[in-house]
Amino acid sequence: MTGRIRVDMTSSSDGYVAGPDDGPDAPLGTGGFRLVNWLDKRADPGPSGDVYAQALSTRALISGRRTYELAGRWGGDHHDGVPIFVLTHEVPDETLPGTVRYVTDPAECAAPAQAAVGDGVAMVHGAGATQALLRAGEVDELELHVVPVLLGGGRRLFDHLAAEHVELELVRQLRTRDVDDPGQHVLHLRFRVLPA
Repeated sequence: MTGRIRVDMTSSSDGYVAGPDDGPDAPLGTGGFRLVNWLDKRADPGPSGDVYAQALSTRALISGRRTYELAGRWGGDHHDGVPIFVLTHEVPDETLPGTVRYVTDPAECAAPAQAAVGDGVAMVHGAGATQALLRAGEVDELELHVVPVLLGGGRRLFDHLAAEHVELELVRQLRTRDVDDPGQHVLHLRFRVLPA
């Protein structure tokens, strides 16, 4: 069995993965940190803890260059020393830390990531990388963590896709509810991308 490519992104209910004005001083933009409140429960034995543990069991990471840089390059190691493939328009002339590799073509990015994971999963972070891989037909699954908030602006996860439909099959739905802290609510959805 070949490795799977799974987008793993948190978004607002109106589809934003970052608020307005995201940049080096505000990686998630204005109000965007509301999207990651659920990660405070990542060590809990409930659904959010399980989902987070599954994300960290992935064996490779594909990231858009913008996401990679705004995340401080994860210090060269996203988790457990897994290979990191950074999808970019242009390969910079620099020494790369750890297992990081720049790639300019989505298919040429997906192939080594799949090879690196064997029968496991390569995780995708970043709106740009997600869109490029979807356009290239290189995404097997979408793991979306939908937070009940409307950001009203910022960076959308699914902008700039082709006009064709991408059919999805819902394969898992987990809902968290923290009575003491509504800011922790999140709906974890996993979809399989159906063949065109």
